[in-house]
Order: sequence, then structure tokens, then C-alpha cells
Amino acid sequence: MYNTLTRKKEEFIPLSPPLVKMYVCGMTVQDRPHIGHMRAYVVSDIVKRWLTYRGFRVKHIQNVTDIDDKVVEKAKTLGRDYRELAEENAAEFMRCSDIMGIERADFYPRATQHIQEIIELVSRLVQKGCAYSTDTGVYFDISRFPDYGKLSRKRIDDLIKGARVQIDETKHSPLDFALWKRAKEGEPFWESPWGRGRPGWHIECSAMSMKHLGETIDIHMGGEDLIFPHHENEIAQSEAATGKPFARFWLHNGLLRLLGGKMSKSTGEFIPALDVLQRFEPDAVRLVFLSTHYRHPMEYSEARLEEGEEALTRMWECIEMLGEKSEEEEKTKGGYLSDDIANFWKDFEDAMDDDFNTPKAIGGIYSLIKDVNLNAENMDGSTARLYRDTLASSLKILGMRMREKELGVFTPRLLDLILDVRQKLREENKYDLADKIRENLSRLGITIKDTPEGSVWKI
Repeated sequence: MYNTLTRKKEEFIPLSPPLVKMYVCGMTVQDRPHIGHMRAYVVSDIVKRWLTYRGFRVKHIQNVTDIDDKVVEKAKTLGRDYRELAEENAAEFMRCSDIMGIERADFYPRATQHIQEIIELVSRLVQKGCAYSTDTGVYFDISRFPDYGKLSRKRIDDLIKGARVQIDETKHSPLDFALWKRAKEGEPFWESPWGRGRPGWHIECSAMSMKHLGETIDIHMGGEDLIFPHHENEIAQSEAATGKPFARFWLHNGLLRLLGGKMSKSTGEFIPALDVLQRFEPDAVRLVFLSTHYRHPMEYSEARLEEGEEALTRMWECIEMLGEKSEEEEKTKGGYLSDDIANFWKDFEDAMDDDFNTPKAIGGIYSLIKDVNLNAENMDGSTARLYRDTLASSLKILGMRMREKELGVFTPRLLDLILDVRQKLREENKYDLADKIRENLSRLGITIKDTPEGSVWKI
């Protein structure tokens, strides 16, 4: 894995094999999830899937930031309760994740559910002399952490020189960051030793990671835009509190860009993920994401998504053809092409073992499909079955579900529409009809589960 902390690839050995403790920075839910978010979580999904394939047991925690400045400001602008806004956007994120086949984390801790742990961590830093209280809040004193900047490779002197005019004159340094913010009139708050207020953004992730994974974890993931200041500050406050390394491997994905600029909720320049997933086959979106190495930036392109759908269709058609041929009687010639299959798996595994090189792995799949199409007429049933199973298995490892074939007339989009209708029936208290929809789908092998984040379906 390429470790941002060391700026090089390193052999991955977890602290307590086969257990891997992985924390993924989740959504700040002041707005709808955009398609750039989904690229980040497809990346973490691939990391988790490959580690599982390699025999590790991944404990995966992904937070939900449901209280911070952005959430408060957006709720105020819209004249809405911040909790209602956060729930709505969190539910849409979960829906998009399920549509894209992103495996669910073991737990999605919310900042508002961990206020006590946050207060305890801030208190710990104050007691150690690494944080101080002012009239506006509690701040981390970066001068008490000599390693500040080790993740981003930024020098404190350069940062101070480049800092804008210091707004809060009570801070020791313009780089000191908020651990706890005193509440202003009309803002949500919790009681604390420093008065009514709310947590700073950075401390939330440290507290939730420590609560559910311990003081040192194996892998911490997020977009490259989080390296500084968010992840840099996480390291400083966590390691200052515990005296231990916070995360051993830092993995960061490149950003999905829109017209050359960063796709961002704060600027309003973004494309909602659900809009894209309702127009394009979700597995095709995943395929396009994985066709670029996770550390490289990508440009959003509907033309590429259309190409992804065409490529996905060719994959389905090849597997379907092999399935039909596997039913044929075995011939006396043709036989197994075992060397080809063995070489494919070696190249596939080598690619994925080399910092999750999905473009190279997918290139191998395309080559295998090309060989199949050239030699299909000479294949007997056994050979066709071997190729079909190989293609299906490799695509499954990459999270490609090919559900259109599995579900027949029930496409993912149609099932989402059925869930929308069922949700409206539930809101109108027509539970008998809603239950009947679930029962009928169950008879067809499709399970509907109602969760706090919304209803989801599963084959």
C-alpha cells in the first residue's frame, strides 16, 4: 500500500492479524451526497474487499459528521432543524451506497452520539497542557506537538507566514485549531466543562475512531483534500493524548473533478450522486471509477459513463454466452486452458497486491474476454464453465454484481422505484399495502429491510 505518511509503498502487516482495523472519514451531511463522494467510498470498498479476499478480517468504521459549522450554517440558511437536515442527507448517502453495491461498514458512528467521548478526549488534552480554553472555545496548541506537519509535509513557519489575519486574537497561534466551540445565540449546544458548545470537526473523528477501534488503527482513509488540515490535526490531537501512533497506514484517494475544479458542496459545484445513479447503471459507474488508479484525480465525464455501460454490457454478454456453452456436451478436443486461467489469476492478484491497481486488473479482464471471443467456437462445456467462473469471480471481487441478469425484469432502478412507492404508502399509514409489497418481493427472493437510514433491498 502507498502510505501517505511515508510517501512510499509499504508491505501491509496489521497489528493483530488477521484483524484489520480501518477507519474511513465519512460524510458531513449538510447537503446531498455528490458523485465525487461515491468515488471515495468505492475506493474504501475495494480496499476492504481485497483485504477480505486475502484472508484478513476487516473491522470497518465510517463516521457520519452530523454536527459541525457547515451543518449548522446550512440548516440556518434553509430555516430547518439541523437534525432533520442531517438525517435526510445521511439516508440519501446510505441509499446511494447500497445502489452502488458498497458493502456496509460494521458501524456508522455519529458525532452527536459521541459527545461524552469527545468531551473526555478534550479534557485529556487540557490536562496534559496540549490545549487551552478561551472565551470562544478550547483550542489545541500545536506548539506542544513537535511532529505537526509530518503527514502533509508542511512546515509550521511556512504555514504561519501564509496564514491570513488572525481572526481570534485569544488564540496562541493562528494555526491552533478548535476542539470545542462555545455556542452562539440560537445554535445547538451541549453542556461541557467549558460551557455550552459543540465539538470541533477534527476532534470528532479521533474520539469516534478511538471509541470503536482503539488508540492505534491499521488504516485510515479519506480524500486527498483531507490530508491538511483534517488528518494532520487528527494525528496531532490523538498522538498528543495517547503518546501512541494514531494510524499506521494513511490511504488517500484522488478527487473527482468537475470541469477542472474540485467537486464541492461548499461551492455548490457538484452533481448529486443519486441523479447520476438514476441515469447510469451503477456497476458501470463503479467500473469507470476503477479504471483510474485510486490515487489519481479523475474528470467527471458522462461520455465515459456511457462507455462504461457499453463495456459492462460486453462483460455480461460474454459471461452469458459462456453460461450457455457450459451446458453443451463436452467434446473430445478443446479441453481446459489451465495455463491461461492460472496466468490470469496471477496477474490479477499481482495487480491488486500492488497498491490496489484496479486499472491493470480490469485490463486483464478485458484481455481474457477478448481471448474468449476469439476462441469460443473451440471451447467445450468444461472450458466454457471454467472461463465463466473465472470472469464472474474476478468481477465479484471488484464489487461488480451484474444484477440485471440475476434479477431478470427487476433492475436496480426499478427496485428503487418500488421502494419509493412503498415508503410513500408507509408515510400515509397504509402499512397493509406496504407489507404486501415486501411479502410479494420476498417470494421472488428479494428481501426488504427497514433501517434507521431508510429501506434497502437485497437479493
